[in-house]
Amino acid sequence: MNFLSSQRLLNKMSKISELSLTKIVNGIKKKDFSSEEVTKSFIDSSKKSKKLNTYITECFDEALEISKNFDKKKDYKGLLSGVPIAVKDLFCTKNVKTTAGSKILHNFIPTYESTVTSNLWSQGAFLLGKLNCDEFAMGSSNETSFFGNVKNPYGEKLVPGGSSGGSASALAAGLTPATIGTDTGGSIRQPASFTGTVGLKPTYGRCSRWGIVAFASSLDQAGPMTNSVEDSALLLQAMSGYDSKDSTSVNKKIENYSSNLTEKIKGLKIGIPKEYRVDKMPTEIDDLWKKGIEYLKDAGAIIKNISLEHTMYALPAYYIVAPAEASSNLARYDGVKYGHRAVGKNLIEMYENTRSEGFGNEVKRRILIGTYVLSSGYYDAYYLKAQKVRQLIKNDFDKAFKDVDAILTPSTPSSAFKIGDKSDDPVSMYLNDIFTVPVNLSGLPAISVPAGYDKNNLPLGLQLIGKAFDEQTILNLSLAIEKRANFKKNYSVWWT
Repeated sequence: MNFLSSQRLLNKMSKISELSLTKIVNGIKKKDFSSEEVTKSFIDSSKKSKKLNTYITECFDEALEISKNFDKKKDYKGLLSGVPIAVKDLFCTKNVKTTAGSKILHNFIPTYESTVTSNLWSQGAFLLGKLNCDEFAMGSSNETSFFGNVKNPYGEKLVPGGSSGGSASALAAGLTPATIGTDTGGSIRQPASFTGTVGLKPTYGRCSRWGIVAFASSLDQAGPMTNSVEDSALLLQAMSGYDSKDSTSVNKKIENYSSNLTEKIKGLKIGIPKEYRVDKMPTEIDDLWKKGIEYLKDAGAIIKNISLEHTMYALPAYYIVAPAEASSNLARYDGVKYGHRAVGKNLIEMYENTRSEGFGNEVKRRILIGTYVLSSGYYDAYYLKAQKVRQLIKNDFDKAFKDVDAILTPSTPSSAFKIGDKSDDPVSMYLNDIFTVPVNLSGLPAISVPAGYDKNNLPLGLQLIGKAFDEQTILNLSLAIEKRANFKKNYSVWWT
């Protein structure tokens, strides 16, 4: 190959990594480019982007081999045929290290595949690598990972959000055409807002939790993270479905989200909850919210003021329920069966040393809180009461959805903050989830769509909350906002 041909190939590959997932899928089918060219493009971008610290495990050689085999077979039947995808390192991947961002699982190699990733591979996608995340998904900034904090493409000193921060950063920087994350209290939507990407938390039970490293079992839900609403619809369609191995999986027909996607939303009623106007909320967030209302009005939606009166209790309830479930789930990490094992004079000391060495400070903090609220004498006072509050929050949504089709709120109370700014103040960090947590407590679907910038040129997102199993409506509403906001990535590449 001469220099000119080589240069053309490099230019072509660099442009591929800037395309949306949908365009890449269609481009492979139309033979505009090969799966190998697509894979090389994202591998090249990823190798140049080490400063972002997005990857924990790279599967570049294996991905390249799979792409070559795909080009030989030319099997275009799947929704994601020939597309390499990097995923959050909370999804178990067969024979590929899965760490959950923790030292205690730094050497864990599963012998099985999570249902969600298995669904993606059955649709023709394949693994590009495992992405960094807050340890056991506990965090809002991706600073709690044993493998170091991830950086936001919008600034070297900025967090990308968490816990799916590695996924959001890699997506925004063009290191993967799409990705998947998990959302326990906002861990897909908050980093999506911080990085100018689209993050969808499906209804609880829409996507299987089997093979996902558990944090809080009644709250965790896998979901798509993409660069457009259209891509989100496509990826949700590929990853969702009933799973008999997950007792919380709901047996509902997989909808054709991408084919049914439309911005024609005339007549839909949108609720605006007064409780989401919190004290000291930046004017820019409120202004963006007003713009979102105008976008939906312009598309023909009807705006209604509503009340979700128990919203103020969502964070306290969440930070009792989630740590309690985490305390139970993380009891299995004892150094006996798998993962890190420390030395001890006897079995009890080995347990203690293993957990002391293996878990980071945030995980220890939540285990301690969870163990306390579940302990004798405190279960009724804390955990049981939090569950009652959780039901009241769900009742608020049920009542509101009798009058409206969806609810519009800001995604986060601020734009991305600086690395280290909140790491010494857990309560301040927890407040980042103020707009997202009520959705998880209620098991509802919600999506964050990028809609503007603040005065420092940092992305801001709007959140749409839908009725249970009505992802199509919030996708359609998001498309209407996306078309009118016309959000464009606006950062200078500093990491290569």
